[in-house]
Amino acid sequence: MAKSKTVFVCSECGGECSKWNGKCPFCGSWNTLEETQPIEVFAGKNAPVGDFRYSRISEISFEDETRYDTGMAELDRVLGGGLVKGSLVLIGGDPGIGKSTLLLQICGFMGDEHTVLYVSGEESERQIKLRAERLGVMCDNLFLASCNNCETIIKAVVDNKPEVVIIDSIQTISSGAMNSSAGSIVQVRECTNAFMRMAKSEDIPVFIVSHVNKDGGIAGPKIMEHIVDTVLYFEGEKQMSYRILRAVKNRFGSTNEIGVFRMDDNGLAQVENPSEMMLSGRLANVSGSAVICAVEGTRPILAEIQALVTKSSLQSPRRVATGFDYNRLYMILAVLEKRMGFAFGGLDVYLNIVGGLRLDEPATDLAVALALYSGVRDMAMPADLMVFGEVGLGGEIRAVSHAVERVKEGARLGFKTCIIPRNCFSSLSKKTDYGIKIIGADTLSSAFKAALEESARSNGH
Repeated sequence: MAKSKTVFVCSECGGECSKWNGKCPFCGSWNTLEETQPIEVFAGKNAPVGDFRYSRISEISFEDETRYDTGMAELDRVLGGGLVKGSLVLIGGDPGIGKSTLLLQICGFMGDEHTVLYVSGEESERQIKLRAERLGVMCDNLFLASCNNCETIIKAVVDNKPEVVIIDSIQTISSGAMNSSAGSIVQVRECTNAFMRMAKSEDIPVFIVSHVNKDGGIAGPKIMEHIVDTVLYFEGEKQMSYRILRAVKNRFGSTNEIGVFRMDDNGLAQVENPSEMMLSGRLANVSGSAVICAVEGTRPILAEIQALVTKSSLQSPRRVATGFDYNRLYMILAVLEKRMGFAFGGLDVYLNIVGGLRLDEPATDLAVALALYSGVRDMAMPADLMVFGEVGLGGEIRAVSHAVERVKEGARLGFKTCIIPRNCFSSLSKKTDYGIKIIGADTLSSAFKAALEESARSNGH
């Protein structure tokens, strides 16, 4: 009996090799080649030929384009204004973070006006109903199914025409056309392709739940993220009550938009004012604290940055960053040492973004630098001071976008002073009273000097 051939497929780039290698020859990733059965490819005269249709762009109408209201304004914001008909949405996150809870709560609202099919490959129908009753989700238009076969699910959708379909999760679904097990690279890729064709041909929006790997990325081949229309990540620590839903890809809206939720006994609750949530419980007159106004998508959010700088007992001092890029922290420390004369060589540095938020934009640099400055001098900054700006390697402060929105958000929450890059003044209207004192700074030295003056003012000196 002839031995069946196998190929090794890279989970990162999808490249195929005839034998196993420690390093993928296509993308250079290590330990990503997985053994699987090859897929039969038709070529030449035997290749199936489908119908090809095309339309003049002026003849295509989108007046009947429909966006469904999911019942959660935070999710609608992340999706770009609602759920688009015929779209394929991928939701990823750690186990237990709240993906299934969010989708069941969506079913409770959308089931009042639309037929929703919830297909689970992990739970039975009775188990899903138990969770639905706990969340108070009971409606006649919600249909539950427990199935693992891709072709069976697609046939049921085509025959019954539900208005919304939810697949939980893609790693448990397999196609009978392939011999590999569910969750393998080939199965995940081909099943996602099949659900994409179903969503487009039937004009039905489909949610797909996916697990994440140990690196925090979507489990499965990277090409899966290229197939779908929208990729949403559920972020947050399971020990904390707050969850952040972030769009990293969206064909129908802006990327990097976020929605903020709070997990409680009744499921996920929306946080309509995340700035107040991020600043709740903040202590006054504590060194190493600074407030930044970050912009996530179109939403300005105030967040507290804490820095603890203390004498190290280790030969190599520790550097810990939570919610902030580790390498960028090293860069800011190097600038403070070279340009400002501070010595961090014998000090441990711990940096934390309060609330579980992760900040990646360069506008956070100035707040991080100010928190480190406050920590190393053990001197508290004014509680009503807010800063933002990018720090260059020369110690200069560079302009950032959305200056007006950041200043208005700080004024709305009662902050009295805002230190911004001097080059951002051109985007502010001279005739507008923003209700907050605005100070421009072009270097770290001038920004720290302004912060000291405001500290003296707030202390009555």
